[in-house]
Amino acid sequence: MWRLKDQLRSATALRPLMSTLRRMAVKYPRTVETLKASQIYTQWWYYSIELLPGVITHGQYEGTFPLLPRTVLRNCQVDDMECLDLGSMEGLIPILMARNGARRVLATDAVDHCRDKIAAVQHYQGLSFEYQNVGLMYDLSKKVNRSFDLINCSGLLYHVLSPLMVLAGLRPLVKRNGLIIVSTNVVHSADYLMEFNNGGRWQDEANTFWYMSVPLLDYALRYLRLAPLDCIYLPHASIQSQIRYVSDKPSGYISVACRAVDQPLLTSADNWMNRSARESWEYQGLIDWKRAAGNPVSRIEYNGNLERKCLRNDTGSMDLWRAINEITSIGMGEGDSHVLMLGDRS
Repeated sequence: MWRLKDQLRSATALRPLMSTLRRMAVKYPRTVETLKASQIYTQWWYYSIELLPGVITHGQYEGTFPLLPRTVLRNCQVDDMECLDLGSMEGLIPILMARNGARRVLATDAVDHCRDKIAAVQHYQGLSFEYQNVGLMYDLSKKVNRSFDLINCSGLLYHVLSPLMVLAGLRPLVKRNGLIIVSTNVVHSADYLMEFNNGGRWQDEANTFWYMSVPLLDYALRYLRLAPLDCIYLPHASIQSQIRYVSDKPSGYISVACRAVDQPLLTSADNWMNRSARESWEYQGLIDWKRAAGNPVSRIEYNGNLERKCLRNDTGSMDLWRAINEITSIGMGEGDSHVLMLGDRS
């Protein structure tokens, strides 16, 4: 039994090395001409990524289209931290995590549609991170066997039939006092609701299902013991892009930095949240709170929202509805787009 455990530990430790050796075995084009003529470059890409100087893949977004989680990530001090990225596509966010000093980075996706591109990006960017195909994004605490200082859950919740189920499976993976970036399309409404994408009325994309309202997202995060610290919001009406966002109601994209806390964050007038967390079979059965409570305490720091704007007096967390209506600047830095250049650190 002990020999088997030792073998498993050794296999886990060797994964980054084996990944590197597999990439070295592939003959990647070395010149601009051969790379541009190769299938690596000509296939479909989600992100625009520079592979060789001046050779940038043709991603789905214009260079001016903001990538809000990237802005929030800049405020997370990932040096020597363990990080998880969900729905990584070609690995733009994992590359930034690794380049900024993360000790271990795990990229994931539901299917292996980008595995070859991830390997190519690691080769040309000169960085290494782990990759795991996790299937559908439910029950992640049963599929991933360690905890993380920082988790990026961005561009995912509107692509699943049950966004709360995804968060429930994800919650035990964050270390105590760790950070989660949650970014998603939302309805600009003061009501607590989710709008279904019937007939493609919100987004003409086959894997888009639900848009939460901003107050509902805020409530769900606090219910799951995630304290909103900071957020950036971009109304869809302000976006000039070939990507088509259609709706008959105001909507936008929000990226929220959250701190993992040990209890639900209920407002002074809300007796239901605490009672539900204590008595609900779903809350106790779907979320491995024992594992969450046993996770190590993270020392990761967050340097954004230093002015502590739009805080709730009763919870100490950011009021997301107030924030998106009162904070006009999204605080985007230069280069906060869907384009990754060689040497980018943010």
